[in-house]
Amino acid sequence: MANKFNAGDGRTRSHVSIFIVAGLCCFFYLLGAWQRSGFGKGDSIALEMTKSGENCNVLPNLNFETHHGGEAGIIDDSDSKATVYKPCHQRYTDYTPCQDQGRAMTFPRDNMIYRERHCPPQAEKLHCLIPAPEGYVTPFPWPKSRDYVPYANAPYKSLTVEKAIQNWIQYEGNVFRFPGGGTQFPQGADKYIDQLASVIPIDNGTVRTALDTGCGVASWGAYLWKKNVIAMSFAPRDSHEAQVQFALERGVPAVIGVLGSIKMPYPSRAFDMAHCSRCLIPWGINDGLYMKEVDRVLRPGGYWVLSGPPINWKTNYKAWQRPLEDLKEEQRKIEDAAKLLCWEKKSEKGEIAVWQKTMDSDACRAKQESAGATFCQSEDSDNVWYKKMEQCITPNKNPNSEEIKPFPERLHSVPPRIVSGSVSGVSAEAFLEDDKQWKKHVNAYRKTIPILDSGRYRNIMDMNAGFGGFAAALQSPKLWVMNVVPTIAKKNTLGVVYERGLVGIYHDWCEAFSTYPRTYDLIHANGVFSLYKDKCDFEDILLEMDRILRPEGAVIFRDEVDVLVKVKRMIGGMRWDSKMIDHEDGPLVPEKVLVAVKKYWVGNSTFSQ
Repeated sequence: MANKFNAGDGRTRSHVSIFIVAGLCCFFYLLGAWQRSGFGKGDSIALEMTKSGENCNVLPNLNFETHHGGEAGIIDDSDSKATVYKPCHQRYTDYTPCQDQGRAMTFPRDNMIYRERHCPPQAEKLHCLIPAPEGYVTPFPWPKSRDYVPYANAPYKSLTVEKAIQNWIQYEGNVFRFPGGGTQFPQGADKYIDQLASVIPIDNGTVRTALDTGCGVASWGAYLWKKNVIAMSFAPRDSHEAQVQFALERGVPAVIGVLGSIKMPYPSRAFDMAHCSRCLIPWGINDGLYMKEVDRVLRPGGYWVLSGPPINWKTNYKAWQRPLEDLKEEQRKIEDAAKLLCWEKKSEKGEIAVWQKTMDSDACRAKQESAGATFCQSEDSDNVWYKKMEQCITPNKNPNSEEIKPFPERLHSVPPRIVSGSVSGVSAEAFLEDDKQWKKHVNAYRKTIPILDSGRYRNIMDMNAGFGGFAAALQSPKLWVMNVVPTIAKKNTLGVVYERGLVGIYHDWCEAFSTYPRTYDLIHANGVFSLYKDKCDFEDILLEMDRILRPEGAVIFRDEVDVLVKVKRMIGGMRWDSKMIDHEDGPLVPEKVLVAVKKYWVGNSTFSQ
């Protein structure tokens, strides 16, 4: 939680006003530079904001030493000049460090191990800036981005050929068009979702968070948005070159990922619904190992949807060109695993089957014990980072999930995990105070960045999300936030984030994130660099932020002033413009805000530092 400072006199309040105005003027100035950089790809909204700030009297840089004495050893002034980072070679335009194709092929193919995260060692990390492809442009605003993606941003036509008859994606001149079709929903995602809504309470806020395994280009998640349901989609980086990249260009939450040998980077009891539409995951193998992992992340009362093989195999085995006996055996294994997990089949119609996870955990446990099931022994079922999947059932130790309120009421309600005391040392009062503080912080951000929730920024990341207060305060149909809880955070709060109706992921910022370059419009970094001060190099974190940030994207750093001074000097060599502004409670608060904008440039462009 941010430090608080209670201004005691009118003079301090006047200082606050001055610095807020100064912050606004300075950011308008930054936006002006933003629009004039590169080839002028910026949006018209920002241009108008720039014009409105042309006559501001921009103050010189603040002298932080007047207010704060830096701790010895925090700032290294031995080299006062910023390192100038050069562009990487153009072959790295779509570089994904931890899912690099060359490195992947050196790992075993068993259980999809080669498709999992395999990050480069320190000596092999790139220390250069990933270039955008020639002709890169700002994506269309939502909801147009759902249906259209500029060809230059992801110039890969293979899916338009391979999935031509399935209505996934079409190439039309200088854009890709996404008609909303899919392998299992040829009549469109809308009609498919309506079929699910006849069985699952998608329309009333009961189902808010969804997991889409093997998502393709994420049309299911894209069309669920109209239902106020947010889907976390994932697919591996494979021969279909840009599935996840397309999803994020469309403005849909997605990461590169696979169900292999490692647990998914999500907390237990997180999702209201999980979905597989012909995702090619062998659900029946290893005694339903992957279904047990889905069971772990599915809350009691949640739904699992499987459409495609082997459902309705008697009718479709010839069309699928698979032996009847193989499909029959595959479905038998799935049914047996679902029964052991106490999932009740609610519907099977055509090629769509829907199961619901029981809410009666005690009765389910008794049945499972009678069947000789093995239960996971780990005390912390949310400790999943690089942990192997286990052939066991995750017990529901805190059967409070039925108390989750419908969305949007749950967004600002005290989550069940906090009510039950599952998050050690966090009271309901502390959560509500945190929620109040983030509303205050975000209101201050809006004054500094008036276009914050105008639709200019669709894909937003919070690198150190805590309880998800930043995302909750920003909540809008125009945007979504990837709430990242660092694996070294003092408190594991990602389950709380999901109980609020938000989505997120565990991650260690000493490594690269599981996404393509240029997939986030705005990044919020609250206390990230203080958290990682002694864990890994700031340079590696900043270069990773640059990789995943779009040209003309923005970053809001919030941290102690001494840390931000160091960060500001480093980003001086990264083709970013930046400006330090004061905490909303006044200049005497040690915590500051650093706002930065990544300049527009592409691989072959020249750039004067």
